[in-house]
Amino acid sequence: MIAFDVTKFTGPIVVTCIYFFFWYYLLLFRQRGTKARLAKEYAQRGEVFDRYFGQNEEMLAVDRVVTNTHEQMVPFVVTLWLFSLCVSSFYATILGSLYIGLRAIYPLLLGKKVSKMNTKRVSLVTMPCYAIILTFIISTLIVVFENLF
Repeated sequence: MIAFDVTKFTGPIVVTCIYFFFWYYLLLFRQRGTKARLAKEYAQRGEVFDRYFGQNEEMLAVDRVVTNTHEQMVPFVVTLWLFSLCVSSFYATILGSLYIGLRAIYPLLLGKKVSKMNTKRVSLVTMPCYAIILTFIISTLIVVFENLF
């Protein structure tokens, strides 16, 4: 059996858990809470809330946050761990924490309604997040190729 010193990877483990906790918070509380609140508001007005085809801008905004966070999950988590294993778990923790901090303000920059979304504002989060993932990828590849030759 190969011995694995988990203490060397405490930072990336915590970052990974926080990211998943953040996504589940968005999914279970923000998305479901918005759905329940809107259904109640619609019912009070005597209308039917159509979750998937109603095009309610507030619901669409929450869905976008959840979906965007979910679609970024694989590139972030995989590259975080590749970088952590091949380059530095310390810097993986620092950059991973920064990434999560940026993702946490994404819903605020997106806004409550999709029609009010400002792509320049949202890019203040997305561009640095892409840069972090790219840093993870490039640094990992450099280390891997240096060790090949």
